[in-house]
Amino acid sequence: MKSSVYECSIVHLPKIHNEAGNLTALDNQVNIPFDVKRVYYLYDVPGGAERGGHGHKNLQQFIMALSGSFDVLIDDGINKKVVHLDRPYIGLHVVAGIWRELINFSSGAICLVLASEKYTEEDYLRDFEAFKIFKH
Repeated sequence: MKSSVYECSIVHLPKIHNEAGNLTALDNQVNIPFDVKRVYYLYDVPGGAERGGHGHKNLQQFIMALSGSFDVLIDDGINKKVVHLDRPYIGLHVVAGIWRELINFSSGAICLVLASEKYTEEDYLRDFEAFKIFKH
């Protein structure tokens, strides 16, 4: 699989402003570039902790900071890139075949992840050396 960090993209979602509070809607195949089959979120991440630390063979993700901030390190086995997420209307689309690590969580951060597939352990690449072999 020859996917690259350059295929991952930052997506600015529509923000509907209202004096009573803002609203952002997420729609499959519109502002989310796949059909969402699983949703989960990370919260109460202790200071200094890291999440992720794996790649996926087929699954795509759309990652957002609903509250607070964190960094997403993406790595295709050759190139690395760090994306800072700190707004609930900005998401990061991570294509399949990319290693990802979530780091530098602020206090109270909430990370929302929309996934293109249901959970299957077989899709995970949890060892970076095995990930690099899979990539080439």
